Amino acid sequence: MPAITVKHSNIEEIHFLYSLLPEFSALHNRQDLINRLNNKETCALVAYKEEKPVGFKLGYALSDTTFYSWLGGVLPDYRRDGIAQVLLHTQENWALNHGYQHIEVKTRNSFPAMLIMLIKNGYQLTALEQAENLADNRVRLVKCLTHGTNNK
Repeated sequence: MPAITVKHSNIEEIHFLYSLLPEFSALHNRQDLINRLNNKETCALVAYKEEKPVGFKLGYALSDTTFYSWLGGVLPDYRRDGIAQVLLHTQENWALNHGYQHIEVKTRNSFPAMLIMLIKNGYQLTALEQAENLADNRVRLVKCLTHGTNNK
């Protein structure tokens, strides 16, 4: 299996990959991404397989101690190859090396693979935002990066 490489990237490449993910239905345009990240420390990662961009992870500082993993995904033809795991690990290392103590993420019931991956990687459920449709419930998870535990 070809190696997966991860590099820091830019909003243009992130938005291009984002627009190719059927789950998101292009909820955010390029300007939405720019506005959300404005004046925040960010981490924009792109995963490559055989030099082709196949996935991304985008996040930003919520505070001096908490990093928010906002958007991420892998192109459908490249799923189940461990790419999301590599991106998650790379983002966690980046956040830790930049002084963050916690990483927070929100996902939905409609993304069970993401929920399972986060739980397997030590993220703990902290809140639920209920929606009219159960699949649209948003689940908030947090991981402590600094103490080997998830206690805040």
